[in-house]
This record gives sequence, C-alpha cells and structure tokens, in this order.
Amino acid sequence: MKKILCYILLLSCIILASCNMEEKNKINHSNDLEEKIKEDEKSEKDIIEEIIESMTLEEKVGQMIIGGFNGTKMNEELRNKILDKKLGGVILFNRNITDREQLLTLNNELNKLNNKIGLFVSVDEEGGRVSRLPKDKIPIPSSYKIGQLGNPDLCKDIGEVIGEELKMYGFNMDFAPVIDIWSNKQNKVIGDRAFGNNAEIVSKCGVSMIKGFKEKNIISVVKHFPGHGDTIMDSHKGLPVLEYGLEDLKKRELIPFIEAINNEVDGIMVGHLMLPQVDNSGYPASLSKIFIKDLLRNKLGYNGLIITDDMEMGAIKNNFGIKEASTKAVKAGVDILLVCHTEKSITAATQSIIEAVKNQSISLEQIEESVKRILKTKEKYGILDYEQFKLNVVDYKE
Repeated sequence: MKKILCYILLLSCIILASCNMEEKNKINHSNDLEEKIKEDEKSEKDIIEEIIESMTLEEKVGQMIIGGFNGTKMNEELRNKILDKKLGGVILFNRNITDREQLLTLNNELNKLNNKIGLFVSVDEEGGRVSRLPKDKIPIPSSYKIGQLGNPDLCKDIGEVIGEELKMYGFNMDFAPVIDIWSNKQNKVIGDRAFGNNAEIVSKCGVSMIKGFKEKNIISVVKHFPGHGDTIMDSHKGLPVLEYGLEDLKKRELIPFIEAINNEVDGIMVGHLMLPQVDNSGYPASLSKIFIKDLLRNKLGYNGLIITDDMEMGAIKNNFGIKEASTKAVKAGVDILLVCHTEKSITAATQSIIEAVKNQSISLEQIEESVKRILKTKEKYGILDYEQFKLNVVDYKE
C-alpha cells in the first residue's frame, strides 16, 4: 500500500511539474511572441531614424530637392548629376519626352538609379492643356469641363485613369490636381485648369481625384496653396499680389485645401504669390513662415509633404534669387524645393541650404524632420524598401 501511495504521489508530482512546465512554456512562448511583435514594431518605427542617422548632411539636403534636367535618355552625365547632387527626385517635362518607348526606357533607368533611396519620379499631368505624356496618351478634358459635370465619382475614375497611365510609364508622383478656385476670369495661368469657380465643386472634384490617384499608388500633390485662382499676374513671369486677409481666405480659397488635408493628401504645393494683409514681410507664401509653419502646419494641422512651386519661376528669380529664396523657404518650413530647369540653380539651392545648416541659421533637426516626412512618404508608396535598407544601412555612408 505504501508503494502504491508513493507511486501515486510521484505520478502527481510528475504531472504537476509537467503542467507547470507546459504553462511556463506557454508563458515563455507568449513573452517571446510579444517581444517579437515589439521588436518588429520598433524596427518599423526606428528604421527611418536609423537611415537618417546614417546619412551625410549632403544626402539629407539632397532628398529635399526635386530637380529638372535636359535630354531624353539616361547617360553618364545625367546619372552623375543625379547621384552627385544626391537628389531626392526628378521632374519630367515635354523636353524630356518623345514617345512611349523612350519614356518607358528613361523612367525605368531613373527608377533603377538608386537602390537605397528611390527617386520621386514626378510630372505635371493634370489633363487638358497641362499634359506631358506622349501624344498617344488617353485624352483627358480640362478640369473645368470635368467639374461642370458635377460628378465626384467621375472625377475619381479620371484620377484612376491618369494614375494608371502614370504608373505604367514609371511615374510615382503627380503635381495634380489643381484645387485653386477660378474666381477671376482674367486669370489665364489657372483658368480651365481649375474644376470650377466655387469651393464646393473644386473640393468635391479635387478630393475625388486624389482618391483616384491613391488607388493607383500615385502620390498626389495639390496646388497652389493658399489659392492662385483670383490673381491676374502669372507667377511664371512675375510676383502676383492678392489683397486678401486670412478671413477672406478661410471663406473660399482655403476650403479645398482643408478638404484635401482632411482626406490625407500626401503633398501640397505652395504657390509664389504674395498676400501682404496676411504676411507683410515682402515674401510670397512659398517663402513665408506665416503661411507654411503657422497656417498650414499648425492651424490646419497638415503633416504631409510641403513642396514649393518651381524656384526658377519669374516670381522668385526676378525678385529674390535662388540662394536667398531656397534658405528662406526651408526656414519657413518647406520640405522639398522644386528646381525645374538648370543644374546651376540646383547646385545653388543645395549649397545655400548646406551652408545655412553649417552656420546654424537652419537647424539640423528641421532638416531631419523634413527628411523623415520624405522617407515615410517614399516608404508608403514603395519607393523606399525597408529590407533593402536593413542590408545597406550599415555601409550607407560608404
């Protein structure tokens, strides 16, 4: 009997120990799983910071430039220009595009150019009279004609059509749609590029087209904040002045931009237009802390990319010069400068920002905040590959 009792007691101890071990294993497995999830989340969260830490100042500033170039094919000169300047992106114009096959070849080369941080390969493709794609593209009517139909679903469909064609050609960013309100019929630079002459039409069509672009994985950059529709002067030629106060803007011009922000638009282009009743510093909105940091970032709560209109337009070139304008724009809170035409201007813009960081008139922290937004957007759209970086981040500086 004693032997039996001892056996039962021993068996009970074994079972109890086994249960404890199994429970311990469950706990350990659960802890391991939680740790792995936390590690993965940390990896996803910290990889961009790790990338930024690995970059030189020149590489960080280069990410803040989208540059234009001459020519229709990739060659050693263009390759070196993009790589030497560490450019974050390129923009193509009619001068760069001849036909379907040529464009496919060029964009394929551009997309393969940097396997560590891919380029924004961008274009102005609005439909209507502002179109860069080859002549046999799908014909899209002007935004004004589209807006007159009053059908937001159609606007989304058109966004998808444009987005699909852009994706097919290897673009990943479109400076569209225009969400200015065409309230001044003397305004020819915007004109029928706008969806209409009231905030409701422009907002509905603009937001719908943004959604269409997103469906096709195209980054939409709306323009021209805070509203270019009531100007007469063409900012390509000179500096428009708009006699609106902030309350006037809130009642009309800002409404489509607020709707775009509420629908998580990825990019907003700031126009070269001056509004002295809002900012009497003598600088246009594109160089204005009041418009960019105070209004767009803080009051409107926008967290996406802020991009200037082309810094070689007459509004800037004839009044400020590329160096002064570039540092002023970055100080004001811009993430990306669009420099569309000459290598000389790209170099001047880049060097002026680097010098401003070195002399501490622009903080390195601000540069890194912009680079972080840029890299997050690239990651979101598959332009930046985490796995590729995990392999390359250690030797990135080399």
